[in-house]
Amino acid sequence: MAADQYRYDPNHDIALNVLGEPIVPCSFEPLTGFFRDGCCKNDEQDLGSHVVCAIMTKEFLIFSLERGNDLMTPRPEWQFPGLVPGDQWCLCLNRWKEALDAQCAPMVQLESTNIKTLEKIDLDTLKQYAVKDSLI
Repeated sequence: MAADQYRYDPNHDIALNVLGEPIVPCSFEPLTGFFRDGCCKNDEQDLGSHVVCAIMTKEFLIFSLERGNDLMTPRPEWQFPGLVPGDQWCLCLNRWKEALDAQCAPMVQLESTNIKTLEKIDLDTLKQYAVKDSLI
């Protein structure tokens, strides 16, 4: 079945993670998610598809900066605190894939990564980057 068939539980409208279970929050501090609710869920307004719960590394933050996306500088007008290594954040699916291709993808929390991620990244690949004991 296609990943979009699992995006929401039709009976409860609950976002699901890549394991097919209800999504677990990615981070409340810093507060992440397209809706700034701590979860990597989105809708059609999220053009960046912020669905991958990743643990920031210095290498990835620099990688993103070099591609024009400064994730380190606070932007209060967007409720964005600026990120540091160790922060968990809902990343754009395409940026994580780009980092994967460049061999600098950050680790991910599978329980907090939206099932929509499976549209572009297979579960076996995600498992290679999964944090062990990954519940926050």
